[in-house]
Amino acid sequence: MHKPVSLIISFYNKIDFLRLIFAALEQQSYRDFEVIIADDGSRQDIVHEVKRLIVESTFQVKHVWHEDKGWRKNIILNKAIVASEADYLVFIDGDCIPHPLFLEEHFDSRKPNQVVCGRRVTLTEKTSKYVTSLQIQNRNLHKILFWPLLFESFFSGEKTHIVHIFRIKNIILRSLLAREKIKGILGCNFSAWKEDLMKVNGFDERFVHPGMGEDTDLDNRLRHNGVLTISKKFSITIYHMFHPQLDLSNRHNFVLRDENIENKVSFTPYGIDKTNMN
Repeated sequence: MHKPVSLIISFYNKIDFLRLIFAALEQQSYRDFEVIIADDGSRQDIVHEVKRLIVESTFQVKHVWHEDKGWRKNIILNKAIVASEADYLVFIDGDCIPHPLFLEEHFDSRKPNQVVCGRRVTLTEKTSKYVTSLQIQNRNLHKILFWPLLFESFFSGEKTHIVHIFRIKNIILRSLLAREKIKGILGCNFSAWKEDLMKVNGFDERFVHPGMGEDTDLDNRLRHNGVLTISKKFSITIYHMFHPQLDLSNRHNFVLRDENIENKVSFTPYGIDKTNMN
């Protein structure tokens, strides 16, 4: 059955994190969604575990997989976009746990010619251990995490972005205290109309290194097509699990990004439709 929302999860081997995400999805206030796992080449034993999760879930799930040939997130995301049946798409990374109101707030925030970005609370190695399926099922995660995150932020100097753990439910109050701002796409937490993504031909698949450039490139091409990215505060929250910092030393992505900016590229031939690719 056609769903109004497709949640696309970027995934690679981190099955324990995916279990936590599925636990969080079972608690979503908005239920009319499908899930697409954009799997960038996980091992076959992990794929087996993914299929088991899918069977046990109460929501509709598709598993889109390709062979592991290095970091090819943009390619598998494009395949997931094509596989999606909804008109509105929400994107998270496979190490991000959504708040129970996450999908509801993304869907309610949708507007024509607009991308919506939420916020992330960055968990340290210690605080990540507090995240369990039981705490997610009890909808108690923000309470469990608050004091450990506060301690690490002030006494250990960790960048936890703890301010985003606070939520303002009243729409009027939120509009007064946290005005929407035009910002760039946050790849681990954003939503967009599928039609708008197709107009720019999805992600540029020449970006083959993690960490920087691929989301900025998509944002720039959308802007050239009149689609602006709006950042939301005190809502649309994810909890970003700890992982070692990515290697950002490779300049390949930066060169591609800067070339596309200089040439004012609005449609990449290296995306979903490769008919005009050189």
